[in-house]
Amino acid sequence: MVRALRARLRRGFFRWALRGRTAERPPIVFTQQRIYVLPSGAGVAFAVMLVLNLVGTINYNLSLGYVWTFLLMGMGVLAILHTFRNLARLELLPGRCLPVFAGQEAVFGVLLVNHRDTPRYNLCLNLPQQPAYCLEVPARGQAEALLGLPARQRGWLELPLITLTTTWPLGLVRVWAYAAPALRCLVYPTPADTAPPLPVVPGAAAGMPLPGRGTEDFAGLRGHQPGDPLRHVAWKVAARQEHLALQTKLFSGAAAQSLWLDWDALPAALGIEQRLSLLTRWVCDAYAAGVSWGVRLPGVVLKPASDAAHYHLCLKHLALYGLPAET
Repeated sequence: MVRALRARLRRGFFRWALRGRTAERPPIVFTQQRIYVLPSGAGVAFAVMLVLNLVGTINYNLSLGYVWTFLLMGMGVLAILHTFRNLARLELLPGRCLPVFAGQEAVFGVLLVNHRDTPRYNLCLNLPQQPAYCLEVPARGQAEALLGLPARQRGWLELPLITLTTTWPLGLVRVWAYAAPALRCLVYPTPADTAPPLPVVPGAAAGMPLPGRGTEDFAGLRGHQPGDPLRHVAWKVAARQEHLALQTKLFSGAAAQSLWLDWDALPAALGIEQRLSLLTRWVCDAYAAGVSWGVRLPGVVLKPASDAAHYHLCLKHLALYGLPAET
């Protein structure tokens, strides 16, 4: 209960800190209204030391003690100002995030831009429950931070709230600000670890060449047999699935015959996620084999192709299948 209360209070504070902005449009500028300052553990110890020095100096009326105490106080004030300026007016821009498969780590790119003539030192970006990414931004320059986040399920993965902190130069205070850039990453379904060979086009009998067979039209895959041409071996598929036997590509001269990965052709006992995982594996294998394939999903038909754009389009439809439409 205490943990839930703390989480609720934290979410409320974040909403207040962002002034109701759930996803901010670039550029995000850290103005003084959104920067927070609190003493660190070292800062509290420093303040206690100053008080003790001042009490001792007053008690013994030491002129040199006054000089020393107020010199340290001045250094502390300057350190606080420098720490605040190290973050003030810094600009944050969302970068990009390449698609990944579920179970992998999504890497979000975030760009920090410095418009001042002085560098920004020891800046750390934090995501919830993730290690900090620290960097420096040169004067009149920019630096990119790569923030990793586990991609646990398919669909869109939104970049969570970013906390940007700094304690430079003396670590007496901790200065931080929050940012919620509008950035997301597409997460593809996890490919099945084991899957049947790619479906063979009707008419491509196992071990028998089709009449008029050429090398232009792919008909499917079958187990490798002695005497099969080495150039027809699906080497890329074998590299991806080392535990499976070699497979040979079958070709047909009939242009109308194409490889279709059909949702309805899968066993009825398979659930939605199992079907998506199996289709994802087949899409990856077909792309690795350099063959042309199409995908049939309920309500969606993707015509056969073999290029990278078609590969990512198929995986995107699989990733977003059955999820709420974008608004």
